[in-house]
Amino acid sequence: MKKKKAVIIPLIVILCLAVIGTTTVFGINAHVKGSVADRIITAEKASELDGVDCILVLGCQVKDDGNPSDMLKDRLTRGIELYNAGAAPKLLMSGDHGREEYDEVGTMKQYAIDAEIPSEDIFMNHAGFSTYESIYRAKEIFQADKILIVTQEYHLYRMLYIAEKLGVEAYGVASDYHTYAGQSMREMREILARNRISLSQFLSRSLHTLGKRSRSAAMVMYQTTEVDVSKCSNS
Repeated sequence: MKKKKAVIIPLIVILCLAVIGTTTVFGINAHVKGSVADRIITAEKASELDGVDCILVLGCQVKDDGNPSDMLKDRLTRGIELYNAGAAPKLLMSGDHGREEYDEVGTMKQYAIDAEIPSEDIFMNHAGFSTYESIYRAKEIFQADKILIVTQEYHLYRMLYIAEKLGVEAYGVASDYHTYAGQSMREMREILARNRISLSQFLSRSLHTLGKRSRSAAMVMYQTTEVDVSKCSNS
């Protein structure tokens, strides 16, 4: 009997901890989503907003042949649609260009130029290595106080939550034109990411590179004397 109790009690403790942990994780996830759900709007509503500084398009995978992945193509399509509808005067492409041979933002800008968007209206954040950095740099480098964020809906909640904490007035427009392979796994990872960003002191995080500011029309260009790929500009 004593041996049986010695086995049962730890199992009960483990089960209770598992239930508490699971409840906490999904509770925080629900809080993050619920706190910003009203900031996810339609493209039509987005075009009715006043004073939007830019449309922030989030980067993701570029294929080995240099073409955007399906997810990235959908984000770009939505961003271009919003620009053409007059939702904002500038596009801000934010992605990974930490290696010379891999350039998300260059691919993104070229895609927009091919869609007949003027080059001078396309700004590039070459150091958009993370969701946080993309928002932080939009505010601190490009001086954007009111933005439209374009990415898939599952990703928008965390983007908008971070923007709120950083004092940026942000609205999200989903770019889910298709169903994407591996989406269930992305959704699970995103639940954990929402928990991490909610529980962490992310406002004190250091960035890979910040840069200098100078005002240019409705946006602020990133200027640098560095001779590496971690730079931002509209050229």
